[in-house]
Amino acid sequence: MMSPEWAGALGRYNRWMNDKLYGLAATLSDEARKRDVGAFFKSIHGTFNHILLADRVWLARLTGATVPDGFMAPGGIRSLDQELYADFDELRRQRTLTDGELSTWVAGLTDASLAAPIAFMRRGHKQECPLWWTVAHVFNHQTHHRGQITTLLLQQGCDPGVTDLYAMLREENAPAS
Repeated sequence: MMSPEWAGALGRYNRWMNDKLYGLAATLSDEARKRDVGAFFKSIHGTFNHILLADRVWLARLTGATVPDGFMAPGGIRSLDQELYADFDELRRQRTLTDGELSTWVAGLTDASLAAPIAFMRRGHKQECPLWWTVAHVFNHQTHHRGQITTLLLQQGCDPGVTDLYAMLREENAPAS
């Protein structure tokens, strides 16, 4: 089972990597970020968009937000390939806000809440599982797609450097100079 401390580390890693990759992507032109390079979500922008969209869908489920019929999450989300923000700066601002919401939600987790069941609708079917399964999935999903973004950035000459969770944990625990 996952502990609240482990969930917190995953939340911090999420923010750390998003800051790093969005910062690198900001050095590219809008055309370069949106160029269809045959990735699953076509482009760097499209992949960033998908991660944000999926996080909002999961946050709605995790927080019990009211979602109108025909929608997957608040904010008019209807499909996993829907573009939320065409403007990169707005996409980045919204990513930062969503990372804050995720961090706040994760900060309230306890051993008991992680072990408790969560029920939600997914693709028209009721799903139920221990909450920690869902938390692990959310952060694993982000990591999977950020790996794709890392490759797309490298193909454009932008090296994100070390992206390991271990590197972030070492950075957090380095003695102050």
